[in-house]
Order: sequence, then structure tokens, then C-alpha cells
Amino acid sequence: MLEHTLLGLLARKPASGYDIGKWLRTDGRWLGRSPSMTPIYRALADLEKRGWVDIRIEERDTAPAAKVYSLTADGIDALKAWAASEYRPSERPMAPDFTQRLSFAGQLGPEHALAIVRTELEFRRRQRAEEQDPELASVNSDPITEIDREWLIHVDALTHDRGWQSTSLYIGWLETTERQLVRECARRGLPT
Repeated sequence: MLEHTLLGLLARKPASGYDIGKWLRTDGRWLGRSPSMTPIYRALADLEKRGWVDIRIEERDTAPAAKVYSLTADGIDALKAWAASEYRPSERPMAPDFTQRLSFAGQLGPEHALAIVRTELEFRRRQRAEEQDPELASVNSDPITEIDREWLIHVDALTHDRGWQSTSLYIGWLETTERQLVRECARRGLPT
């Protein structure tokens, strides 16, 4: 998935590996991943081998010269192909893959963003419909003497409730986002 993140970032503007790493650690931390510099440079080298990026050397006043990467026509095609490919949601709600797909495929237009959000929303609704009242593992536990069994069951229920509420809020956000994207597609004369 890092390669698509890099393609998406380089679609926004050319950048050095250092600048990409810095962005991922600061502004990009909402993506849910913070790779070290080694995987970033490996992925950039792979993108270069595939012919998806070009490199130019940029002199810098206060730092050593930097390799600045920019997308080639093949890189743009690879980004578009990924954006148009089938998105398969993770079993885990709010997984980083969704955020990355929405950000970097969705940047190609509201129709791309709408398709991703709808896929995620349909999956989460199905997942929620299949949920049953939880059978907390702590109900059948035999904890050590330092743990009060009833308190353990209570803490398990609180933890489960946190996850359930977070997913409910997430589904609500997806519904709101879907409505906004439908309006934007309609405004632009795109199919919804």
C-alpha cells in the first residue's frame, strides 16, 4: 500500500524521500501509518524501476542536494488504475487502507471518492447487521485471585461498548460523507 501512498503524494507535487517521510510523520499521521525512511526509499527505488517516477537532483541551500521524485505518464496511469480498481474493505473498521484509498484515489474526483465511501458504508452496514449480542470471554473466565471476576466482566463490556460506539459513529460519518459526495457529483454533472 505504501507505493500507492507515494503515487498519491507525488500526484500532488514532486518531493524528495525525506520530504515524503516528514509529511507522513506530521500532516500524514492521520493515514494510520508512519513508515521509517528505509521502506520509503525502497518503495521509491521500486517505483523508479517500474518507470513510474523520474528523478532530478535539486540543490538545497541548507542541506545536501536531494533526489526529487515526480510522476511519469506511466506513474499517473498506475495511480488511475489503482483508483479504479475494486476496493475491498478490511474486517477492522477504520483501517488505514480506507483512509489511504479515500485520500489518494478520491483526490482524482468526487466520483472516485463516492465509490470508495459507498463500498465502505455498505460493508459496515452488512457487518453491523450480522452482529449479535457479544458473548464476553470473561463470562467463562477463571481469573487469578487478584482479579474480581464481576469487575472483569464489567470492564470487558465497557471495552466492547467502546468499539460498538466507535463503529456507530464511523457509520454515521460515512453516511454524511456519502450525502456530501452525491451533492458534489450532482453539482459537477457526474453520475451518482
